[in-house]
Amino acid sequence: MKHRRLAALAALLWATSANGADTSAVSGGYRTVTVAEGLELPWGLAFLPDGGLLVTERPGRLRRVSADGTVGEPLAGVPEVYFRGQGGLLDLVLHPAFADNRLVYLSYAHGGPSENATRVARARLGSAGLEDLEVIFTAEPAKDTPQHYAGTMAFLPDGTLLVSVGDGFDFREHAQDLASTLGKTVRLADDGTVPPDNPFVDRPGAAAAVWTYGHRNAQGLAVDPASGVVYQHEHGPRGGDELNVLRPGRNYGWPAITYGMDYSGAYVSPFTEWPGMEQPLMYWVPSIGPSGLAVYRGERFPEWDGDLFVGALVDREVRRIDLESGQVAGEQALFGELGERIRNVKAGPDGHLYLVTDSERGRILRVERR
Repeated sequence: MKHRRLAALAALLWATSANGADTSAVSGGYRTVTVAEGLELPWGLAFLPDGGLLVTERPGRLRRVSADGTVGEPLAGVPEVYFRGQGGLLDLVLHPAFADNRLVYLSYAHGGPSENATRVARARLGSAGLEDLEVIFTAEPAKDTPQHYAGTMAFLPDGTLLVSVGDGFDFREHAQDLASTLGKTVRLADDGTVPPDNPFVDRPGAAAAVWTYGHRNAQGLAVDPASGVVYQHEHGPRGGDELNVLRPGRNYGWPAITYGMDYSGAYVSPFTEWPGMEQPLMYWVPSIGPSGLAVYRGERFPEWDGDLFVGALVDREVRRIDLESGQVAGEQALFGELGERIRNVKAGPDGHLYLVTDSERGRILRVERR
């Protein structure tokens, strides 16, 4: 563990203050430009082939933003969502062949106070909204808490879909139970069926969709387009936020091991490591509230190539994680001058970085070289 503590100390010494703009990581500096505003609790963001955007609003609306920044009216055909606590309409991704099939995938909280769950549906994007909506996944068992849905999604290079599912807050023991999909990352075919090569398909009593387990509330999931490496971060309780490299069949420990404490001040577990359980690539104590995750592979900021960008809700900034040969070489706080909670971070097809702010008058921002 000594190397991990040293790496954390080096990152702390290298990190910059969030009290002002720091452009030292970019030759010539950067600037942020508002692309769209007036969005209520925006969450998910996807880039359309025509240069426009799709954005979810947590109360249950899906909007199209044109290439010139015009925010459209709510699109029809969106499923009813459970908007309470941390629930609502969450992430969205486009099918890898979207230009041909127009398929959009939405994750959301489904149900009501006594029974609710993370759900995924897909539909075709038409001129007025979503068409032919079909539910392709619902987490089981249902729960009675309006927290810890996770719901982030990403397509793997083989065309299968990863979906993060939270532990439901009061149901954290389910994260270690392979019969449950709570506290898991699941892997689905694009139609919601289970791929035959999932790691637990042949294990009696296990949920066949499970790809990784031992997670708490993962609100960041990204696949490196250059290497195919899958990164995921998750919220800890009081401390213990984690950044992980996901590998199929692996156990990421929650709640058996953690670097965080319970909100009461008691131990969740006395252990930070255990044989057969994965260690995080890095972790944060105290918590930063990680939200949104992007791997940057654009040409506009070559000095950021291969780095990770993590929204930090608590500190109202974004953390740039400098990766060298797959290891964390440093951490830097950026965009703190905005003074806003960052809900999502995306690397755009135009080479820019995009930020989504978390408020009732939320914005989409584009990061450009000054």
